[in-house]
Amino acid sequence: MSLENKTAIVTGGARGIGAAVCRKLASLGADIAIVDLNVTDQAKELEAELTGMGVRAKAYACNVADNAACKALVKQVVADFGCVTILVNNAGITRDALFLSMKEEDFDAVINTNLKGTFNMTQACYRPFFKQKYGKIVNLASVSALLGTAGQANYAASKSGIIALTKVTARELAPKQVTCNAVAPGFIATDMTKGLEDQYVSSIPLGRAGKPEDVANLIAFLVSPESDYLTGTVIRIDGGLAIS
Repeated sequence: MSLENKTAIVTGGARGIGAAVCRKLASLGADIAIVDLNVTDQAKELEAELTGMGVRAKAYACNVADNAACKALVKQVVADFGCVTILVNNAGITRDALFLSMKEEDFDAVINTNLKGTFNMTQACYRPFFKQKYGKIVNLASVSALLGTAGQANYAASKSGIIALTKVTARELAPKQVTCNAVAPGFIATDMTKGLEDQYVSSIPLGRAGKPEDVANLIAFLVSPESDYLTGTVIRIDGGLAIS
């Protein structure tokens, strides 16, 4: 499996699942645009690490909730790398609270980053994908959207919206040979889930939390030529947590 001559934009790419995706795609030969809210020291270190792997890499700051900023970002990535062929919509936040006590601003923040951010970045990549008649989009959903996890009305709603958005995008872009799929991770050990492992692992049939690399391996397949006939799907990667 090779991704040589491909350029990937990975949002939320500086840490956690995003960083694992950047490393995996770079190991397969893809050039990487690491996108995060700010260009942190962590992002710069990842940029240097990926460059040391023999690919081109650059860190960019972008608030994915800002449509104009997303369009400017994609334009800059195309100018810097020559093209964009892969988009991984990974940027996401949580603001958990029970429904009755959830603040409106926390609901809006999660929807704007997770759902609107996915819309903004996908829309920004439409034109390049249309022109080259090729592209791979992977959106990060969640098993929370499938289970309706208590305390996550905003997060579950955003991820459910991403599932619907994935299917619409897949239908619209299929004539241009652009695929769009979603992955729905379960409990993955990252900074976002730190301290919650004891609460969830007992419910996971495989008996352990997932690793960011588990998700990255699946995404690598979905953005590779091996998945060219796969579009509009939602694939759980959760150790069996959401088996129905």
